Amino acid sequence: MLERIKLRIGIVTRNPDAYSSAQLREALSRRGIPYACFSFPWLVARVGFKPYLNVLGIDVLKDLNALIIRPIGRGSLEEIVFRMDVLYRLERLGFYVVNPPEAIEHCVDKYDLLAILEDAGIPVPRTAVTEDADEALKAFHELGGDVVLKPIFGSRGIGSTHLTDPEVAYTAFKAVMFYHGVIYIQEFVPHGCSDIRAFIIGDRVVAAMRRVATSWKTNYSQGARPEPIKLDAQLEDLAIKSAQLIKCKIAGVDILESPRGPLIVEVNSQPGWRGLQSVTRVNIADEIVNFVLLELKK
Repeated sequence: MLERIKLRIGIVTRNPDAYSSAQLREALSRRGIPYACFSFPWLVARVGFKPYLNVLGIDVLKDLNALIIRPIGRGSLEEIVFRMDVLYRLERLGFYVVNPPEAIEHCVDKYDLLAILEDAGIPVPRTAVTEDADEALKAFHELGGDVVLKPIFGSRGIGSTHLTDPEVAYTAFKAVMFYHGVIYIQEFVPHGCSDIRAFIIGDRVVAAMRRVATSWKTNYSQGARPEPIKLDAQLEDLAIKSAQLIKCKIAGVDILESPRGPLIVEVNSQPGWRGLQSVTRVNIADEIVNFVLLELKK
């Protein structure tokens, strides 16, 4: 059994005491599996001499068996590219990383993700992306003059704005353009102030919840109330396929129930589960650890 041999798991996290990271630490401790928590800025990578990657006196390739990536963290373009380069090299060297860097890259870029999903026949909201404010205003009208402006990179609903006035919209587009951002606008989908989060591990939905809010933003971190829900077969298949298309092994898939049917809005490659854990009997951290151990046996 893997658990009876020398095994040590790395958890890459900005805060070891954050809820999800703490839950993973507890799940590993219950199994007697040592772990190391650290953040990306502490890593040292080498080319041409070894150790290829070390952190806090740990030779990652020799002393650890796997890395579980919690949020990749904020950073400059250089910092983020370097972090992804490190994960890709570990993967090339046969080291187990979850989620894989390819999945992380697809999930962090909203346009890239939705384009992949649409190309595979997954229903997604109508979305327009441009660097030009005038073109964005044209798309605003094409989308019915009722849109959500979102940061193309970002999560938890931070920075998302509901726009219905063309003058206000154009001002917002010009502001994004001024700061050399990308204007990402999506049709506003009537959804009754709720959506669905399906938590995927491997090839199954381990738990799901409906997030009920008092406004159009349904993020748990912004006050939405979690309610337990059992997904029907169609929604389960849709969520699982969405995650598998981008090779995302642990995923939070967000689904809007629109008048024209379910729409996949996002796939999160580093989902938190505090809200979900409060409405499910499944211990999500245990399920993640079980999955990682099974993957290491392959």
